[in-house]
Amino acid sequence: MSADFFKRLGWFAVFFLAQVIVFGRIHLLHYATPLFYVYFVATFPRNQEKWAGLAWGFSLGLVIDIFSNTPGLAATSLTIIAAIQPYYLELYVPRDSADNLTASIKTLGPLKYAYYIVPMVLLYCLLFYTLEMFTFFNGLYWLMCVAGSSLLTLVLIFAFEMGKGNR
Repeated sequence: MSADFFKRLGWFAVFFLAQVIVFGRIHLLHYATPLFYVYFVATFPRNQEKWAGLAWGFSLGLVIDIFSNTPGLAATSLTIIAAIQPYYLELYVPRDSADNLTASIKTLGPLKYAYYIVPMVLLYCLLFYTLEMFTFFNGLYWLMCVAGSSLLTLVLIFAFEMGKGNR
């Protein structure tokens, strides 16, 4: 087994524990819940096998679903994001860049990174809350959950990225 696998497994455990123990308990104004674990999928390297990305995304979503009592929501949404991520990343990465490049503020630049991460988080929150509510009768509540969770998740991701850049 490679060192990358164990590094990814360590980050898997960190994101899982952070979501279940800390972030899953935060509900600002009953709308915004940080779904920070989507960052795990957003940082898959460029050269990662597509099946491996799907397996990692589904596995993380499944264990979060099990411990957060959200049957299938995170697993489905994270698997869809993991399926889209390699193709979406190619839109922002120069063709002559390294094969093992991961998306970050340092590698893509602040503007390109924002263009990369904001739609991914929005799509994830849109999928997650649409599947959770499975109705559009309370459209304002659905919209507030999507917008609030997206905003809170993006603030956490950018704070993490800025802190990572200072090391």
